Amino acid sequence: MIRSKLNDAQGKEDAPEINLSPLIDCVFILLIFYIVTTVFIEETGVEVNKPEAASASQLDKQSLLIAITADNKVHYAGAEIGVAGVSGIVKRQMNQEVVPVIVQADKLADHGVFSLVYSAAKAAGAEKINFATKD
Repeated sequence: MIRSKLNDAQGKEDAPEINLSPLIDCVFILLIFYIVTTVFIEETGVEVNKPEAASASQLDKQSLLIAITADNKVHYAGAEIGVAGVSGIVKRQMNQEVVPVIVQADKLADHGVFSLVYSAAKAAGAEKINFATKD
């Protein structure tokens, strides 16, 4: 108060200031909104050489990915779960939210292992099971 009276007495005015606090608050709110609404895809954690297909379509980004490697090992979220672990993971996910199951099988994987994974997912309550191929 004293300073402004002195400045007024001398004929000088304080320079106007822009308050950035509300702008920063808005940016943080938008950032939080973006993070909350973003869909995170949980990868299988292994590299699979997928076969090619004549007809392919894009699937929903929110899905359950299960991979079968060339040496017939079944992986989910970077961990080897085996065929026996498929039903537990699918049941747990279907209890939370019904999403499609995508099986990413290597083109050198045995058809029998794919069949076992498919059967385990179907028995665990998966309504929609898809097979991943190259784009």
